[in-house]
Amino acid sequence: MSVLVGRPAPDFTAAAVLGSGEIVDTFTLSEAIKGKKAVIFFYPLDFTFVCPSELIAFDKRYEEFQKRGVEVIGVSIDSQFSHNAWRNTPVNQGGIGPVKYTLVADTKHEICQAYDVEHPEAGVAFRGSFLIDAEGNVRHQVVNDLPLGRNIDEMLRMVDALSFHEEHGEVCPAGWTEGKAGMDASPEGVAKYLSEEADSL
Repeated sequence: MSVLVGRPAPDFTAAAVLGSGEIVDTFTLSEAIKGKKAVIFFYPLDFTFVCPSELIAFDKRYEEFQKRGVEVIGVSIDSQFSHNAWRNTPVNQGGIGPVKYTLVADTKHEICQAYDVEHPEAGVAFRGSFLIDAEGNVRHQVVNDLPLGRNIDEMLRMVDALSFHEEHGEVCPAGWTEGKAGMDASPEGVAKYLSEEADSL
């Protein structure tokens, strides 16, 4: 399993269903996210079990990502037509409804292989999530096994932490959330932070 943190996010062009419902043959990552932060998340398959809960959770928080200037892009090995059918299936029938973000069709498995999240036996993607900064570099990644659903709020927290670091230059201690103190990356900064905040860790 590769660690992509600190490296450019692998670019790709593939068919996709946009958040508007439009089906396109050529969705290119670098064009879609140019100058923006982005979250790319992989999931095993449409019309499965844990997956709809994750995609709906991303959709319910979509405006929170947008407020932070972050694009959200889902990827699985299903076709764009399967994605479209799943979007058109009501939630109470196991569908995801008209989610507001793009779903990419990785039918050749090239994207999940480029991000090194393909399950070695099942041939589907693990639940991999990647936070990409505005320069196109991966700054955070997490990969869950197939039965283990993600915490989408944790990804929002990581977006906030990255933005805080970029704005203030300070680093984000364990459990940092918006409004909490950061830490100057120096021995003095560590001592100051721990003298004030250690009890809350």
